[in-house]
Amino acid sequence: MGDDDEVGDAELAAGFQRDPERFQLVYDRYRRDIFHYVAGRLDRQDADDVTAETFLVAFRILDRYDPARGALRPWLFGIATNCVAEHRRKEARHYRAMSRGWRESPVESHENRVAAVVTAHRAKSQLAKALLELTPGERDVLLLVALGQLTHEEVAQALDISYGTVGSRLSRGRAKLRQVIDQEALNG
Repeated sequence: MGDDDEVGDAELAAGFQRDPERFQLVYDRYRRDIFHYVAGRLDRQDADDVTAETFLVAFRILDRYDPARGALRPWLFGIATNCVAEHRRKEARHYRAMSRGWRESPVESHENRVAAVVTAHRAKSQLAKALLELTPGERDVLLLVALGQLTHEEVAQALDISYGTVGSRLSRGRAKLRQVIDQEALNG
């Protein structure tokens, strides 16, 4: 583990606020987490673009980062969530396409591989339909927890909402997901 890996967020922020070229350390440390979160919300090309946009925005507003308000990671996830929101129409089209079921080229002709692909398509379709039923706020909270693996506190910081709002949106979102997926199972 290098020295840069051991530097805390406050020291890292102080470093890049004095010398903007040190922002590369922030990118190196958090790019993968941000990309995985965004990739779970958008297709890969959009995820690459939105991840880059997230760090571009963060760099532009790095003087607004206040270590006293929280860690860099949730701050970056908040920026990423806002960048995804700008792509919300594209995201909705993406989920609608998933809900209709994507057709991927056959990889193998083995029976169990085909069964696995069919099962995965069905699950992906059910999840996409369920995600369309959520409000944008519920979807943001649920995906920050599920894909970003943020804590309730980090989600609250990332979205600038109260801890209680995180809990209620997460609870409502999970309930809606269960209801839609259960209904799909009954109809399927």
